[in-house]
Amino acid sequence: MNVLRRAALVLVATPIGNLGDLSSRAVHELGTADLIACEDTRRTGRLLSLAGIERRPLLRLDDHTETARTAEVMARIERGERVVLVSDAGMPGISDPGERLVAAVASGGYTVEVVPGPSAVVTALAGSGLPTHRFCFEGFLPRRRGERMARLGGLAAEPRTMVFYESPHRLAATLADLAAAFGADRPVVVARELTKLHEQWWRGGVGQAAAWALEASPRGELVIVIQGAPPAPEPRAGDLEAVIAARLAQGSSVKEVAVEVAGQFGVSRREGYAIAVRLAAAARSAPTEPS
Repeated sequence: MNVLRRAALVLVATPIGNLGDLSSRAVHELGTADLIACEDTRRTGRLLSLAGIERRPLLRLDDHTETARTAEVMARIERGERVVLVSDAGMPGISDPGERLVAAVASGGYTVEVVPGPSAVVTALAGSGLPTHRFCFEGFLPRRRGERMARLGGLAAEPRTMVFYESPHRLAATLADLAAAFGADRPVVVARELTKLHEQWWRGGVGQAAAWALEASPRGELVIVIQGAPPAPEPRAGDLEAVIAARLAQGSSVKEVAVEVAGQFGVSRREGYAIAVRLAAAARSAPTEPS
């Protein structure tokens, strides 16, 4: 068997807007696949037609059918077939169906290949102008506000640049919640309709972004990129010693205090322990007032 035709599950990234972003390797894999698993057979059929690719057998594989289709896909790979997996746009498995299928195929000892290409996450991040050396992708936030605020509360001190997906009708509310959780001045970029004719980038503070979204009601596919939290100020030695002395006076042990201040001030437990021992010894040797 030709090594290029070995049995495998092949993840193929498809355009997020501009058909010209479909790579020649992606065209080859789509045009020679024994089976194409996709979210929407009509949408993928149109993509094949627009790209001039002869129609291939299509299998619907979305959030509702992924678990049921996994065994079928694995059986076809075991028979020596090459199955391509695509989502409606971008890289399958990234906030799209495919994660469970890939895990099952890999765990079963079968080959998984990836044809890289368009990704709204990376595209928005690269064009944001915000720090890119460290980032995290949070996908869609919970729809219920309580759950959404709980998630954002856990991210308020996240130092990495964060990337979110959001739908048009929830954009203003989400930006308002981001402002409440992270502060209205936190830099944010909202990317709309990436690679499409009406691509738009909005940049500024997240509080201003919430007001803009409420007034403009932007439509289309949206990606939010927000700067991470600034580093916490370095603790001063006097503050550190005052906290340790107060903890000791309240009855905490030297060991307990060392653990507490290590987390609060970002110092090592050894350093906190040494200061606590010194202050505890000084407290014991201090003269007491006569009764």
